[in-house]
Amino acid sequence: MITSDGCLSSDGRHIDITSSDYEFLCNLKEILALTNKITIKYGCKHKKSFHIQIGNINLYEFLLSVGLTPNKSLTIKKVEVSRKHFVDFLRGVIDGDGGIQHWIHASNHHEQWNLRISSGSMQFLTWLQKEVENMVGVSGKIYRQGLRVYRLKYGKMAAKAIVKQCYYSECTGLQRKIDLARQCITSYNGWSKSKTVSSIAS
Repeated sequence: MITSDGCLSSDGRHIDITSSDYEFLCNLKEILALTNKITIKYGCKHKKSFHIQIGNINLYEFLLSVGLTPNKSLTIKKVEVSRKHFVDFLRGVIDGDGGIQHWIHASNHHEQWNLRISSGSMQFLTWLQKEVENMVGVSGKIYRQGLRVYRLKYGKMAAKAIVKQCYYSECTGLQRKIDLARQCITSYNGWSKSKTVSSIAS
């Protein structure tokens, strides 16, 4: 979540996490045993959201060591994440900068799904694309969306393989995306094979 919806202050101490979901920040606060207050924040076009600020030099320096920086949205390249924790990291990125979408196909009336992750850094999405292929066994494509926005997109079966690993039982995350992930996992495939999904992921 810090990689996607977080911000490292230039003071070398504070980390800010922003979310439109108040309950998610309450859960995060409980898990981390924080006493910090959750406050209201107004962003672009006066859109209301919530944020919590953490003052911790050790955490700040750790985040710097794994690849995060202040004003990272356009400059982030990669994040040092262990294989053990990668699916949890990926879930946080999806919760913050991703979207799980579904619709009904006009011809066959089957549910269609895709997963998209947006970033202002092409280099970060290229790294993430390779890591997801190595760790999860699925491939996606990167598209340019506007002047400074790029999207990493996965089709139905690849999206299902990703969320099945990331949104496991009792995981911590945004409840609305947990609900969407579970719908995606139990949805009808329509076919049994896909070029974007390896035999390991299947």
